[in-house]
Amino acid sequence: MMNTEADVVLRCEATLGEGALWDDRRERLLWVDILSKQVGVFDPGTGKNDSFAVDSPVGTVVPSNQGDLMVALQAGFARLDITTGVRSHCIVPPGHDATRLRFNDGKCDPSGRFWAGTMALDGRGNEGALYSLDADGQMRKRFSPVGISNGIAWSKDGTKMYYIDTPTRSVAEFQYDPGTGDLTDRKVAIEFPPSLGWPDGMTIDAEGMLWIAFWDGSAVSRWDPNTGKKLSQYSFPATRVTACALGGSDLDTLYVTSARIGLTDAQLEAQPLAGSIFAVRTNTTGISAFRYAG
Repeated sequence: MMNTEADVVLRCEATLGEGALWDDRRERLLWVDILSKQVGVFDPGTGKNDSFAVDSPVGTVVPSNQGDLMVALQAGFARLDITTGVRSHCIVPPGHDATRLRFNDGKCDPSGRFWAGTMALDGRGNEGALYSLDADGQMRKRFSPVGISNGIAWSKDGTKMYYIDTPTRSVAEFQYDPGTGDLTDRKVAIEFPPSLGWPDGMTIDAEGMLWIAFWDGSAVSRWDPNTGKKLSQYSFPATRVTACALGGSDLDTLYVTSARIGLTDAQLEAQPLAGSIFAVRTNTTGISAFRYAG
């Protein structure tokens, strides 16, 4: 296990920091504060974070081939131009009830589709679903029901998709068709004991190992999806660790977001860095994040 001390690279009080993703073209960390309706673009070189307000809770952010960003808002998918701060009309999935549900975590697949799933506003039940947005703007409902849609990643050879529905305390593995995005043969790749906390955001490294953030677990750990075994772990001075990304010039720095929501006054006093973004150097290399093709 790894006990390397993490650096605080952005001290802030994010209510629900999430969506960590390294944009290798900008050399910036993209992230969101869901409930504060903010999209962040963080420059580790200068320590500056540019924040862009949107008019809705924002579950995740990804870069696009056009140079702007795609976001998953409470109601659906939209574009965000960070040069002007203007966002486009929201693409809403048929049947999605934004009075009860919101979009949460998501990423782009190797073919450039934008995937994100939904959850109930109160975090209860299993009325959510997983969706994908094609480059031509066509939205597809991939499956339901989902409790809290969270981490998602694709294997290096493009034949598998890994997915976290947090209440299941597991990582699901699907056979994945890059041409169509179709998912088949769902199985459990990794199961987690309650003692670890709740699996949340996820990324994959160049060796095909999964890095998973644990809400109420104060940690990000590395797992082998082929064996279901934990390989290493990094601890952080915040219990509500939410998402992780391997970034930096060599893609070997682990960036981690965290949250303050739901912590008591006593817990916040004990965790003054809750809601901040942390970083730690690893001996592992990540892969470049995929971009929305539209």
